[in-house]
Amino acid sequence: MQNPFTTTFSKTPEYTYIHTEKTEEILENFVYENPSESVYKITGVRGSGKTVILAKVEEELKNNENRYINWLVFDVNPTRDILEQIAAMLVKAGFGSEEKKTTVEVEEMIQNVQKKGKKILIGIDEVSKSEEMIKFASEYGRWLRAGYPVYFVCTGLYENIQELCNVKNLTFFRRATTVKTEPLNMIRMTEMYRSKLNIDVSQARELAKITKGYAYAFQELGVLCFKKKENETLEDILSKLKSELFAYSYEKIWEEMTEMDRFLAGLLTEKEEYKRDEILKLMGEKAGSYSMYRDRLIKRGILNNRQGYVSLALPYFADYIKEYC
Repeated sequence: MQNPFTTTFSKTPEYTYIHTEKTEEILENFVYENPSESVYKITGVRGSGKTVILAKVEEELKNNENRYINWLVFDVNPTRDILEQIAAMLVKAGFGSEEKKTTVEVEEMIQNVQKKGKKILIGIDEVSKSEEMIKFASEYGRWLRAGYPVYFVCTGLYENIQELCNVKNLTFFRRATTVKTEPLNMIRMTEMYRSKLNIDVSQARELAKITKGYAYAFQELGVLCFKKKENETLEDILSKLKSELFAYSYEKIWEEMTEMDRFLAGLLTEKEEYKRDEILKLMGEKAGSYSMYRDRLIKRGILNNRQGYVSLALPYFADYIKEYC
């Protein structure tokens, strides 16, 4: 039997997809004839399911024609000329005839889309502050002001989204709704493990707790358990899980953190949760920066904040810091 779990980044799990409220939050807006929100920024730590949310929104608008009527969905590559890609897609959809289009001609095609009563969703995965992205965003802002039915959903790491928000004249992007990925639901993870791994509920719940709701860990642990050999113990599998998380996720996450991000995270490795006063004491003379960096790490999906307690959000991230940083 084929392994139902997948650990390929940017790939939507076919058999082990877990629905989140964040997907429905976006789709609920697009079900209306005139959606109130035009732009969504999906952000979160690497491996937390940003791409999956975007892919599911695109998939629903493309395929669920009973609920979402008259949508054109353009999935665009941010590393190439974005406006040129949109022009080519409009031509392919029957709204133009020439291979290459100027920005004026692209606008004319969009006007034709509007006349036909259709709407356009532009989806871009992993945006960053690049020449292509700034050029597109500037043009899109003009389309927005003109009232064209063009909607934009993108994903990106918190710091990349913020950098783009700070570009002059991109006020619409700064004010756009931010959707932050959230931990996967414990019950849904448990049920998925129970059904796909053919184990009892208590075992499935134990596995789900280990992942802390981190999407990449959920899939990776599923892969390892599905491939489990007869003589392998749970400890053996968790050792492999840690190695995979460290090599393919945490190394990159740590590399992208600032020196102060690393300093604060490094103080939180000896126990599960810390009170504010405990952290301030550990920070010493740097305590004045606590709130700013705590908030940054929460927004990036690296810290959890619960009723006055702070903890590392990712499974075994404390072990990674202690062993490799």
